[in-house]
Amino acid sequence: MMVIVMKHLLTGRSIQFQLALRCISTQSLRFSRLAEVGKLEAPKIQGKYDTGQLFLHRVFGYRGVVLFPWLARVYDRDIPNTQSPPIKTEVDTGAEAPSGNVGKEVKGTTHTFYQVLIDSRDCPFIRAQTEAVTFLGNQDSSRSLYAIPGLDYVAHEDILPYSSPEKTPLHHELFDKFLTYQPERDPPFEAQDTLRAWQKKNHPWLELSDVHKETTEGVRVT
Repeated sequence: MMVIVMKHLLTGRSIQFQLALRCISTQSLRFSRLAEVGKLEAPKIQGKYDTGQLFLHRVFGYRGVVLFPWLARVYDRDIPNTQSPPIKTEVDTGAEAPSGNVGKEVKGTTHTFYQVLIDSRDCPFIRAQTEAVTFLGNQDSSRSLYAIPGLDYVAHEDILPYSSPEKTPLHHELFDKFLTYQPERDPPFEAQDTLRAWQKKNHPWLELSDVHKETTEGVRVT
């Protein structure tokens, strides 16, 4: 088990976060260790997080860094749509029409999402596919499908920002290629030309346009 210890920015009190574990337990070997990584900051209610912002994922608990934001339309099928009349379904067989959200019209709302890098030290402990971000390359002669390990999409409300005194607080092969340490900035990491060029080249394939959410059999799926 890995437990991350954070210090609250205002109170200075330590707060522990346990990573969402995939499978790390045997009858013969059990261990846990504490790792202090920085100080928690107040989440942003208004505005977006800047490139280079360090964070903990609210759901999965991993450490990450924000690369760039964008807006996407979110369709949440768990929220009742009071503006639309209920849809009546006629079944010719005489059987009762299925219940639930099948066929329900859902109106989307605009939310901020972020392209982020995941700390490679946390990837083995995440109950999720850490190579789920795939995209088509923007080459004239190739339409190959690419997958980048440790790349993720994160909703604004799942960002728990923190600060760290380390110059390289995140372990990822692209961290030093995309970001450079600037101690006078807040956050103290600035986008390099490599990141800007990569975003410009691949953003049509990287950025989400629509996000769908629904709870099925007690499991929240996004």
